[in-house]
Amino acid sequence: MLVTIFASGEYGKISTLFTIAAFLNIVYTYGLETSYFRFAALQAEPKVYNTCSSSIILTTTLFTGLLLLFVKDIAAFLEIPDHPEYISWVILIVALDTLSVMPFAKLRYEGRPRKFAAIKILNILINVGLVIFFLVVCKNAHDKNSGNFFAGIYNPKIGLGYVILANLAASGITLLLLSKELFQFRFRLNPVFWKQLMNYSWPLIIVGFGGMVNETIDRIMLLKLYPGTTEEAFSQSGIYSANYKLAVIIVLFIQAFRMGAEPFFFKQSTSENAQRTYARVMKFFVIACCFCFLGVTLFLDIWKYFMGTAHKEYYTGLKVVPLLMTAKIFLGIYYNLSIWYKIKERNLTGAWITLGGAAITVAFNWIFIPVLGYMACAIATVLCYAFMMVLSYTLGQKHYPVPYAWKKILAYITICLLLFGLHQAFLSLEMNHWINRGMGVFFVGLFGLLIVNVEKKEFAKMPFIGKLIKTS
Repeated sequence: MLVTIFASGEYGKISTLFTIAAFLNIVYTYGLETSYFRFAALQAEPKVYNTCSSSIILTTTLFTGLLLLFVKDIAAFLEIPDHPEYISWVILIVALDTLSVMPFAKLRYEGRPRKFAAIKILNILINVGLVIFFLVVCKNAHDKNSGNFFAGIYNPKIGLGYVILANLAASGITLLLLSKELFQFRFRLNPVFWKQLMNYSWPLIIVGFGGMVNETIDRIMLLKLYPGTTEEAFSQSGIYSANYKLAVIIVLFIQAFRMGAEPFFFKQSTSENAQRTYARVMKFFVIACCFCFLGVTLFLDIWKYFMGTAHKEYYTGLKVVPLLMTAKIFLGIYYNLSIWYKIKERNLTGAWITLGGAAITVAFNWIFIPVLGYMACAIATVLCYAFMMVLSYTLGQKHYPVPYAWKKILAYITICLLLFGLHQAFLSLEMNHWINRGMGVFFVGLFGLLIVNVEKKEFAKMPFIGKLIKTS
C-alpha cells in the first residue's frame, strides 16, 4: 500500500529503516524462541518459559538503552541525518516486538492458533489503518488547507515517519493483548540452566543474522554501491523492495508454515516415524509453494496493480519477481531441511551454512550491483538459497537421514519453471490480455491435474479431499 503513497525514493528510505529493524530483531531475540521449543519438549515448560522470558526482558532493556545513545550516528550512516527520531522509533518497535516473542511462542507451543492469528491480523489492521488515517485522510485534509480537525493532526515534518509511528502503535497494542501470556512468567534466571539455553541458542544468532544478511543486506548495498546519486540509489532500492513484496504469497505461506512447523517438528522428533513425517510435510510444502509461484508469476499484469498506478516506475522491476519467487521456494525447502541440525543440536553447522549463503550474497552484490543494479540483488538471492538448500540436504542426510521424495520435488519445481517459460513465450505473441490470463489459468489447472494424478494415493488418505479422489 505504501507504494501507492510514496515515490520509489521515499519508499526506499522506509525499506532501509525496516531493514535495520530486521537485523536488530536477531540481536534482541538471540535464538531463544527456538531454544524454548527445543527445551520445552525435554523439560518442564514453565521452567523454560520463565528463564527465556527473564533473559529477554533484561537484554531488551539493556540493548534499547545503549542504542538510543547513538541514534544520531545511525541516522547519519543511513543517509537520513535530519530525522534521528525515525531511528528512535524503530528501536522502540524492535523492543516491543521482542517482548512479544515469548508470549507468541507460548501460544504456538500450546497449540492456540486462533488467538495467535487474531492478534497477528489485528496488528496488521491497526498498522494499515493508521497509515491510511495519517497519510491519506489527514494528509489530504492538510494539503487542501481544509482547516478541519484532521488537517490539524498532520505534521508535514514527520512525513514518512507516520509509517513508523503506525508500526510502533500496532506493536504496543499487540504487547497489551499478550499481557496475559507475558505476565505468566516468574522472574527466574538460574545461571546453570541459562548457560544450557545459550549453548544451544548462540549459533542460532549467527543463523538469524546470516539469514537477515541474505534477506535485507542488498537494500543497504544498493544504497552504498549503486553508481548514481543518493536519491537514485533510494529509488532503485524502492523499486526492488516494492517488487520484492509481490513474492508475499510464498513469504506469508513460509512464515505461517514456520510458526506451526517448528514446535510440531520438535514434538515429533521423539516419535518412531519422525523422518517419514518430515519427508511427507516437505513434499506437500513444495507443492503448495509451486502453486503460489504460478499464481503470481503467470498473472503479474494483475499483481502489479497492488503497487498502484500513481508511480509506474515500480513496474520496471517486475522482471525480478520470478527470480525472487524461485529463491523463496529454495528458502522454504531450506527451512524444512534445517530441522536436522536443530534436533541433533548441531546449530553451529547451521550457522556455517547460513554464513556461506551470506558470503555469496555479499560477494555477488558487491561485484554486480554497480553493473546490474537491483537485478544483481535478485540473482544473488537465488544463488544464496540454492547453495544453502543443497548443502543443508547433503549434510543432513549424513547426520539425520530423511527419505525426502527428491525426484518428485525437483520434477514439480522444474515443471513449474517450464510452465512459466511457456507462458512468457505465449505473452511474446502480444495477444489480448484476457487470452493471456486465460492461458495462465490453463497452465495452473494443468499443473493441478498433474499433482492430483501423481499424488492420488496421498490425497486419498486425507480427510474431506480423500472422499473426492478415486484411487482405482
